[in-house]
Amino acid sequence: MSYITIPTTTFKPDIRSPRKTIIQRGFPIRLLRIITLIMLDVMSLNLAYNLAIVYGNSSYFTQPDNIPWQLLFVTVSISINAVNKLYSPGKQRRNYLGLIQAISLSELFLLLVVFLGGADTYLSRLTFLFSWLFSIAFICTARFTFDVAANLLRSKEILLHSAFLITEPEEKDKYLRIVEQENSYTVQGVAEPSCLDLKNREATFDYLHKQGIEEVFVSWNSIKNRLYICWNFHTSGIVLRILPNQIESYHPKSEVAMIGEVPCMTIPGQIVTGIDFWIKRLFDLCGATILLILLSPLYLGIAILIKLDSPGAIFFKQKRVGLHGKEFQIWKFRTMVANAEKLQASLEAKNQIKDGVLFKIKDDPRITRVGKFLRSYSLDELPQIFNVLLGQMSLVGPRPLPLRDVEKFQTKHFIRQEVLPGITGLWQVSGRSNIDNFEDGVKLDISYIENWSFWLDLKILLATFEVVLRKKGAY
Repeated sequence: MSYITIPTTTFKPDIRSPRKTIIQRGFPIRLLRIITLIMLDVMSLNLAYNLAIVYGNSSYFTQPDNIPWQLLFVTVSISINAVNKLYSPGKQRRNYLGLIQAISLSELFLLLVVFLGGADTYLSRLTFLFSWLFSIAFICTARFTFDVAANLLRSKEILLHSAFLITEPEEKDKYLRIVEQENSYTVQGVAEPSCLDLKNREATFDYLHKQGIEEVFVSWNSIKNRLYICWNFHTSGIVLRILPNQIESYHPKSEVAMIGEVPCMTIPGQIVTGIDFWIKRLFDLCGATILLILLSPLYLGIAILIKLDSPGAIFFKQKRVGLHGKEFQIWKFRTMVANAEKLQASLEAKNQIKDGVLFKIKDDPRITRVGKFLRSYSLDELPQIFNVLLGQMSLVGPRPLPLRDVEKFQTKHFIRQEVLPGITGLWQVSGRSNIDNFEDGVKLDISYIENWSFWLDLKILLATFEVVLRKKGAY
C-alpha cells in the first residue's frame, strides 16, 4: 500500500470548534449494533422470564398483573448491561463473565423488590433459579450468535469500518498487521506523519472526510503536538486511535481500547461534531446580552466614580493577543492614572512574577483609589462583555495577554492562543494574582484546554463569583 500525498490549505478557528457540523462517521452502524444487541437481550430476558414462570410454578407470577414485574426485570437488566458497557464494541460486548455478573445482579435486585413488595408477594426459589439460569443461557447464546454472524459478514467485507493509517514508512507494515488482526477494518490509505503538521492538517481532515474515513490509526511517534491533534480529531467526528510505541502519557478525553492484542489510546469523535462548542458560543452571546442589561446601572455608577476620582478616560483600551495570535483591543474600566503604561518601564525591576513573562506588582503606585476597589472585586473587567459580543473573547477561557508578555513566550506557551480568550478562567479561580510563576499559570490553562467541556465552563463561572466576593488574590 503506497503513501498518499495530501495538499496544504488554510486553518480552522478555535481548536474546539468543528470544521462543519456532521454526524460522527460510522455512527449509524454503531447505533444499529447497539439496538440489535439490546433487542436480542430483551427477547432473551422475556423468554427466560416466561419459561421460569412455566417451570417454576410460581403462584404469584402466574397472576395477570405480573407484566409490571416482567417489565421491571427487563429494564433493570438492560440498564445494568449498559452501565457496565456491555453494548460497547470489540471485546467488551463479548465479556461473558461481565454478562453473567450483570444478570445475577438484576436477578438479586428483582428478588429484593419482590420480597419488599408485601407479605402476600411470593416468588418460588425454583422460579428465581430458572429465571437466572435461562437468562444467562439465552443472552450468552444470543451474543455468541451475533458475533458469529458479524464475523461472517466481515469475511465478506460487509460492516467493516473504513480506516486510515498515519505512520513512518519503516513502521507501516508492523502497524498494518496490528490493525488487520482486529478483522473489523478496511484500511483505505496510509500517509506520513507530515500530514499532521500545522500547514497540512486542514487539508488532511478535508481528505479524510471526502474519503468517508471513520477511524484513523496514528503511531505514537507520528504525533508531535498531541493536544492539537487530539482536539482536531475530537471535533471532526472521526475516531482517533493512537498505536503505542510505549504509552507514556494520557489525554483526559481518551479511552483505552484493544486492537488485536495491543492497547490503543482512543479519542472518540463527537456524535454531532461541535455541538458542545456551539452551545458555549450561544451561552456566551445570551449571557453577555443579559449581563449588559442587568448591569447597566452598575456601569453608569462606576463611570461616575472614575470621573470624580481622577482625571482621564473612563475606559482603558489596550492591545491584547487573542485567537491565533490576532491582536484586538480589550476594554476595561480605568483603574490607573492616565499615563500608567509609560510609567511601567520604571517599575519593571519591582515585577513580582518570578520569570518576568507577566508584569504584576502588589500595591502598584499607579492604581487609583477607585481603581483599587474595582480590582478587588474584578469590576474593572466588566466592559470585556463587549469583547464577548464581538466574538473576540468568551466568558471563560485563558486570559488574553498584552503584547509585552506574549513577546516573551516560548513555543510551548502558544497553545493558549488556539482557543478563544476569556474574561475568567481556570487560572483566575485557582489563585488569581497569588500565582507568581507564569509556568504554573500556563499549566492551568493547558489543563483547561485538555479537559474542556461546557460543564467545566459553568463550574469556573460559579467559582469566579466565590473568588471575587472573597477578594482572593486580587491586586
